[in-house]
Amino acid sequence: MESLLPFLEFGAPRGEAELCVLLMHGLGADGHDFADVARILSDAAAPRKWRFVLPHAPEMPVTINMGMRMPAWYDIIDLAQPRAVDWETVKESETRIEALIAREPAAKLVLAGFSQGGAMSLHVGLRTERALAGILVMSGYLLESDAHPCPEKSTPVPLIGVFHGSDDPVVPLTAAERSMEVLVGAGYAPTLKVYRGMEHSLCDEEIRDVFGWLAQV
Repeated sequence: MESLLPFLEFGAPRGEAELCVLLMHGLGADGHDFADVARILSDAAAPRKWRFVLPHAPEMPVTINMGMRMPAWYDIIDLAQPRAVDWETVKESETRIEALIAREPAAKLVLAGFSQGGAMSLHVGLRTERALAGILVMSGYLLESDAHPCPEKSTPVPLIGVFHGSDDPVVPLTAAERSMEVLVGAGYAPTLKVYRGMEHSLCDEEIRDVFGWLAQV
């Protein structure tokens, strides 16, 4: 068995948290990318006990980046919609994310992520046996193919929040809109908030909205 992914942690200690957010970064980044956001959200939540776990993705060659090795949750073959990906690498990351889920005892657990990390939060969140409180996707998309369709709703589904910039050149808004359409068709009830003028990034308004969404969870 592979070792547990390394991670950063903020907020309430494991075993004391009321809510745990497993927050996954985007391609080429690491957990430090969202450290400031995790601190802001955990501080704003006080005296509620929120915990944030920010794992670091393993390094692997990424086809769209000329095979360069970098932190990635899976290999992207091309930028088509839906993304063409190496599903073996998706499965490997799914297994390692499940291992992090299994060690968190908080009554409420949210899977969250940005871009590639958002895609993994949806992919794992729709398949895990753990009862989740929510799935949060920032500038992300649904991983799907003919051989890997979106699973149909079969059990009580947590809140699914999708947050996206209108001017994103990396993951266009049409990718988020397609994800919404597929999720609704499979029986889910996701919500979408679009930030006018925002590219592939975060803004202060989005961070405030994420806090409100987590408070609702």
